[in-house]
Amino acid sequence: MAYEVTLITGDGTGPELAEAARKCIDATGVKINWDVQEAGVDVMARTGTPLPDATMESVKRTHCALKAPITTPVGTGFRSINVYLRQALGLYACVRPCKQYKGVRSFFESVPIDLVIVRENTEDLYAGVEFERGKPETADLIKFVNEKSTGNKIKTGPQETGVSIKPISVSGSERIVKYAFEYARKHGRKKVTSVHKANIMKYSDGLWLEVARQVAAKYPDIEFEDRIVDNMCMQLVQKPELYDVLVLPNLYGDVLSDLAAGLVGGLGVAPGANIGPEGAVFEATHGSAPKYKGKNKVNPTAVILSGMLMLEHLGETDAAKRLEKAVADVIAEGKNVTYDLKPNRDDPSAVGTREMAEAIVGRLKGAR
Repeated sequence: MAYEVTLITGDGTGPELAEAARKCIDATGVKINWDVQEAGVDVMARTGTPLPDATMESVKRTHCALKAPITTPVGTGFRSINVYLRQALGLYACVRPCKQYKGVRSFFESVPIDLVIVRENTEDLYAGVEFERGKPETADLIKFVNEKSTGNKIKTGPQETGVSIKPISVSGSERIVKYAFEYARKHGRKKVTSVHKANIMKYSDGLWLEVARQVAAKYPDIEFEDRIVDNMCMQLVQKPELYDVLVLPNLYGDVLSDLAAGLVGGLGVAPGANIGPEGAVFEATHGSAPKYKGKNKVNPTAVILSGMLMLEHLGETDAAKRLEKAVADVIAEGKNVTYDLKPNRDDPSAVGTREMAEAIVGRLKGAR
């Protein structure tokens, strides 16, 4: 049996990372028919769009994609392709494991950290419901809010004020919290922590917390607790070993997944999965690092481990475990790893993206 999978090569360092991950996944022996597609700033320069129709059609056909990093312009330009894919494909659950691997430098090397961030992917401020300063519709919105609000008002004028709206729904909250508990059961996890700011945003985060408590009551076998998001940040830095599965609204999930990745050594070892009822897209948490484009320099671990999550999603659990072990063994040995995985980043013995992938392939073939 061969699986149909879309491989989105991305931009910046994306194409070389995609190739490294593809080689490692193929080395597990799982048969995959890769449909290679483009997205990002490079294809936009040629076609006028960062996400060609052919790419979307491929993902809708295969229901499974491995995506290399794509640049998101800051402040101007097109909106995030990553966010668009999640919303357009209904990929409501973002799963980001943050796990220690021997050989990865971290301030917490002596503390056992194995966290999973489960982030709601379609609502909250990332829904993209925004109103630009100076626009007539922004003035209308501010006027409406100030007339109808029984509490605080927007005290600055429409010529200087941009507005983003934060929608949180019962159905959206319910399905992601349920996903977190089902994930905990499936993977033998013991505790789910709901993260929020319900003490301030009582009608959005307050609703989130209310729903989380209702869902938690249906899973008496899993411990449940909640934390205010700023306190959660402190807790993760002080005692990360106390936490297991964290479930969060969109924005907090994005921020805390980077924090949690920092605990275990950085974004270079942080994979991710975006999952919905009709399919899934797997991607590293980090960006495209365009300054390293074509230099065969960046760490491929996060994209390769995203491929590991993809194999697990496809039901190829044994292959997923073998791939993760091969990655872990190469990192622990410390010989064929990129510069960021060396004790001294200027170590001349550091290898490139391609060579590290080849070392992982060698481990996989030696274990078969």
